[in-house]
Amino acid sequence: MSHFNDFNNPQVAALPGHLKQFIVDQHYEHYTPIDHAVWRYVMRQNYSYLKDVAYYPYIPGLTKAGLTIERIPDLQEMNDALAKIGWGAVTVDGFIPPAAFMEYQAYRVLVIAADIRQSRHIEYTPAPDIIHESAGHAPIIADKDYHEYLSYFGSIGAKAMFSAQDFELYEAIRALSILKEMPDADGDEIRKADELVAYRQENMGEPSEMALLSRLHWWTVEYGLIGTLEQPKIYGAGLLSSIGESSSCMKPEVEKLWYTINAVNYSYDITKPQPQLFVTPNFQNLIDVLEEFANTMSFRRGGAYGLGKAVESKNTCTAVYSSGLQVSGTITDFKVDEYDQPYFIKTTGPTALSLNNQQLPGHGKNYHQDGFSSPVGKLKNTQSPLEDLSEEGLASIGIAKGKIAVLDFESGILVKGTVKSILSFQGKTQVITFTDCTVTDKKGHILFDPSWGVYDMAVGEKIVSVFCGAADKATFEEIVYKSNTATHHVEYDMRTRELHKLYQQVRNRRQKGGDYGFLGNVWFKLQKNHHDDWLCSLEILELLEHEEVEPQLAADIKQFLQQKAAKEPELTKLISDGFYLITHPVEQKLVF
Repeated sequence: MSHFNDFNNPQVAALPGHLKQFIVDQHYEHYTPIDHAVWRYVMRQNYSYLKDVAYYPYIPGLTKAGLTIERIPDLQEMNDALAKIGWGAVTVDGFIPPAAFMEYQAYRVLVIAADIRQSRHIEYTPAPDIIHESAGHAPIIADKDYHEYLSYFGSIGAKAMFSAQDFELYEAIRALSILKEMPDADGDEIRKADELVAYRQENMGEPSEMALLSRLHWWTVEYGLIGTLEQPKIYGAGLLSSIGESSSCMKPEVEKLWYTINAVNYSYDITKPQPQLFVTPNFQNLIDVLEEFANTMSFRRGGAYGLGKAVESKNTCTAVYSSGLQVSGTITDFKVDEYDQPYFIKTTGPTALSLNNQQLPGHGKNYHQDGFSSPVGKLKNTQSPLEDLSEEGLASIGIAKGKIAVLDFESGILVKGTVKSILSFQGKTQVITFTDCTVTDKKGHILFDPSWGVYDMAVGEKIVSVFCGAADKATFEEIVYKSNTATHHVEYDMRTRELHKLYQQVRNRRQKGGDYGFLGNVWFKLQKNHHDDWLCSLEILELLEHEEVEPQLAADIKQFLQQKAAKEPELTKLISDGFYLITHPVEQKLVF
């Protein structure tokens, strides 16, 4: 991405390359007048309803995030506003992989889907869209405790182990959400895609760390409530951006439970309203629960537990030795002693060695392209762990450059060869490199043969952490997995382009004033060629009522909309909510 636009925002500028690859241009000019009308309708509804049920910063939060009710936000304006609270925003193409999404949060960058829902999905869309991401997530970002939680969640989520099944489910959900937003999608295809999501959701096997974390994310960031069980307020973005569910979720049939670590036991279905919701007394509790869960994760537990999860994952993972050395690759095997302590680990395929998330010179995946294996543990008859010995200490047990050394591990592994080099950093030794080296286990089986070349031995008494992904992502992952399902972009026919113009003419009158009688022409064209459209008629009615002009035209439009609401049940609530907003207008001045 040579033309990478960081919007002069420090958080966006600091994003690493493997995250930048998901960013797409917003293409503000692609939004149609209908898109802006959909945004305005949903935002006015949200404002009207949410001012009573949303957690307090919602309305001032819109301003702090650079959002207005009147039109779809421009990314530059959002970044200017968010920079003041230490955040940024970028646009992406639909769903991105969960690990990448988490990592953006760790870098304090909001990920916003550039697309906007069609007017026929105005109440709810399964696809991520700009209404959900900006009107849902952004307003609350100004709350300090909340954004601390969000970035902390990101840093933990970025280390979570995910399984092959997680990835298959992500692909199925992405494909379904794209199909559902296509104007001409085939019903059969949608049904098949729905069934595939259901099938994969039901056949996840033992949920991975990422699957469990995504439940915590869902029950807090997306669907969370705050306050008391009797009178909670909404802070979850999924609820804040769904006009339908933000009202239905407060009904008594939706069970309210206190948010504790038990929330990980509740799976969720993104296609249905939630049967229960979780209430946190405050945002600090979210951090406490996350901390409790993080303590069960491989990156904190390490050892045989973490290595086992890495082997199951079949993805690139990193094992961290107590010396600080990080081994990144596909971990395929490890051996444990009678106390369940790992004494040998093995990767297959390209592997890299790093320290402090920086690849060690000469130890990239091209050098270790056929995998890596090494003992873990202490030497027999040595008090201190090998990594803690000074140069003199190492020399005293025969480990010195140019000398033949014999390392006899407590596990029975024997390493014998000529020391070529010793790599140490910050008072610890991480790697000892041998030539003409033989490695055997306690039964005498060959683990490394001199004819295989130089032997790089990792040094460390324990595996203290295991996490998903590479330690130094910039050098390890040239390009992370990208979905081959692209989101759908519409070509508009003549009739639709005419409808866009009609919406634009109404918007111009609202913003600039002028001859309101002209709106009669717009209404006439809507009646003639766009009989299925309701939103543009509603916007004309709103203007006529507010300006108290053209009473006969207003009466005709109102009658048309009332008939439509009566005949088409899916429009009943939308149109009656629209009428309500005409008589209870949203005061813009509160927002700016």
